[in-house]
Amino acid sequence: MFEDIPLLPADALFGIKQRYGQDDRALKVDLGIGAYRDNEGKPWVLPSVRKAEKLIHEDPEFNHEYLGITGLKSLTDGAAKVILGEDSAALKEDRVVSIQSLSGTGALHVSAKFFSKFWPSKKVYLSNPTWANHKTIYEVQGLTTSVYSYWDAASKTLCIDGFVNAIKSADEGSIFVLHACAHNPTGLDPTKEQWVKVIDALREGKHIALFDSAYQGFASGDLANDAYSVRLGVEKLSEELPIFICQSFAKNVGMYGERVGCFHIVLPLKETSKTLEETKAAISSQLARIIRSEVSNPPSYGAKIVAKILNNTELTQQWHEDMVTMSSRINEMREQLKNHLTSLGTPGTWNHITEQTGMFSFTGLTKEMVARLETNYGIYMVPNGRASIAGLNTGNVKYVATSIDETVRQFST
Repeated sequence: MFEDIPLLPADALFGIKQRYGQDDRALKVDLGIGAYRDNEGKPWVLPSVRKAEKLIHEDPEFNHEYLGITGLKSLTDGAAKVILGEDSAALKEDRVVSIQSLSGTGALHVSAKFFSKFWPSKKVYLSNPTWANHKTIYEVQGLTTSVYSYWDAASKTLCIDGFVNAIKSADEGSIFVLHACAHNPTGLDPTKEQWVKVIDALREGKHIALFDSAYQGFASGDLANDAYSVRLGVEKLSEELPIFICQSFAKNVGMYGERVGCFHIVLPLKETSKTLEETKAAISSQLARIIRSEVSNPPSYGAKIVAKILNNTELTQQWHEDMVTMSSRINEMREQLKNHLTSLGTPGTWNHITEQTGMFSFTGLTKEMVARLETNYGIYMVPNGRASIAGLNTGNVKYVATSIDETVRQFST
């Protein structure tokens, strides 16, 4: 019965993690997996999380009972305010449907299920390059994907003209998956002026915008700054078009393994034969059916931690400070890596390392260079040259820079 089932290749990212774990060299560096590390190279539990956990466990009503199908309301309400803003017109007008999801990946999966059921013929556009799992999530649900230009490899800059032209040439009503901030894998985001061009092109084509928000507050340390694209999209598009938002708390609260996320749909103002309440009820019922059929109901422990942080003034302030701590350390590592490469006279230009933002840098290293760094120096990163800057610290950044320098020179001769 199983003879015709083919063997699929291992997931590339988790394959890197496995090889790193099996490497017995004393000096090795993990620049593959996207998880924050402190300056000692260790996982960091945010102080706001520790305080939230303490409060939760001290609560005599704390338990491990099931949540409702659509999740913890204090989480979904708080999360909507975080991404849309406290003064969001869409929230005030009660035009937002929110459910809890299994982090950002789960939210994307829910969107894919929703699209495949109600808009199966719409093409889903992904940036070139994008997070590797995007394509799989949508194509597994039978949706057709395509790409829009994003990264200009020659100049190591954003290909904004190609980006906008792809939107303009797409069939009306196509779906565009947009990285809200800290683009993965390039770390390169549109400027505010460029976002206006992108959003205007989406509006002209009556396209559906889906914002994947995995790094809000983690990229710059400022929640509002990192939500600029989402809030601009809601402001300029949601009069006639729905907005989809996939929101993760893996990175900005450090809830990696707890899988805390939310999925939001901002409904358009445009009048239909149904009332707003009827439309919200219908959509909520469909989302609930997806959740019920797949996970029954979402996990509660991480949700309670994040909800406590979002709804407790003192913890919210501590969380803001925690995000500044993380983003500042990563920015410092960017500076140090670039400065070391520059002082070594490493062939090529390296300003893009500090011009990018968030956890990752699209270094420009080739697949062959990445393989040599792993074999010769125990430095692990994704074959496309994406490096997790969070894996750098004051104890290894010079070693990484000198190893890159030697490797680049080998391929430059």
